Amino acid sequence: MLLSGEDMAALFRDFKRSAFRMETHQTYTMPAEQENLSRFLVGEAKPEGHNSAWRDTVRANVEAGKTMQRLKVVRRPFTDYTRFLFAWAIPGNVEAREDYRILDVTAREVDIPTQDFWIFDEETVALLNFNDDGTLRERDLAGPSELDQYLELRDRALAESVPFGDYRA
Repeated sequence: MLLSGEDMAALFRDFKRSAFRMETHQTYTMPAEQENLSRFLVGEAKPEGHNSAWRDTVRANVEAGKTMQRLKVVRRPFTDYTRFLFAWAIPGNVEAREDYRILDVTAREVDIPTQDFWIFDEETVALLNFNDDGTLRERDLAGPSELDQYLELRDRALAESVPFGDYRA
C-alpha cells in the first residue's frame, strides 16, 4: 500500500514507543536539503537553526519517553552528501538525543540490502523507495508478514554499528 506524505506524518505523530530508520543509500536528493547542501559544498557556515524542526520533533518524542534511532550505512570515500550529514545534520540530531548509529561497510561484507525503511513501535514498517539519483520515488507500507524480516535486519545492522560519537572519534 502506497503511503502519502500525510500517511507518513501520521506515523510520526501517532507512534507510541519507538521509531527506527535505516539509511542505506550514500546520496539522497531531497528538495528541502538542496540549498543547504549547496551552501555546505561551497564552504559556507551552517545557517542558524539548520534542521531545527527535526531536532524539535526528536526532543519532544524523547521527552515523552519514546526512542528515536537511526542507522546510517556508509562507505568510503564519503559522498558529498555523507560529508554534509556528518558536518551539518547528525551532530544536531545527536544533541537532540536521537540515537544515531553508523555502520561502515567500506572494508567488509555485511549482508545489508539497499532498502531504506522506518519501523514504528516494532509493528509498522514504512519502506522508502528511492531512484538511482537519490530522489524519493514512493513510500510503501510493508505487509504484516514482512515485519519479522525488517526487525531482524534492524537487529543485525545495529549489532554491527557504533554510535556516531564513537565513529567520529
